[in-house]
Amino acid sequence: MDPGGPELAPEWAAGVRVCAPAPQDGPRNAAPAHTLGAMPHRSRLAVLLLDLPPEVHAAGTDFWSAATGNPVEPDMTDPAWHRLGMLGGRLSFEVQRTGEGTPPRWHVDVETDDIPAEVARLEALGARRLRHVEAADPQGRGLCQMTDPAGLVFCVVAVQDDEAFGRSARTWP
Repeated sequence: MDPGGPELAPEWAAGVRVCAPAPQDGPRNAAPAHTLGAMPHRSRLAVLLLDLPPEVHAAGTDFWSAATGNPVEPDMTDPAWHRLGMLGGRLSFEVQRTGEGTPPRWHVDVETDDIPAEVARLEALGARRLRHVEAADPQGRGLCQMTDPAGLVFCVVAVQDDEAFGRSARTWP
């Protein structure tokens, strides 16, 4: 998924449903989710992604493979993705080919068993929704692209690695 820029996208863009921005007096100023009767959910920082446009994708992939000593593992279902192993045994390191004109950058994926609850929790901490993508992966699961209070892009995604999630996800009320 190409995270795009920090600008808010229109409600529908190229057939993709976009998250509406939270109202100014909305979730950021609302009571914590656990006080609203929400069910507990779990999440973990799961993936460090290097977003690279086509013109530097191969060079960047090769560089980080050599720098980490990890072999490039192409994703057989999506030629835009390459896995470069694990960092510290818990964080997957991957390279994603983005669209033309997208600046090279890093972003993280927060993996969760309840995307709406995790998005609400992160909004209460100051994050902003950028867009929601339906069926973003081969399994048909969606994701929500967000920015942190400093404007850095990250994504909230469904559980990708059941074993790692079971070992290291944190439970939130």
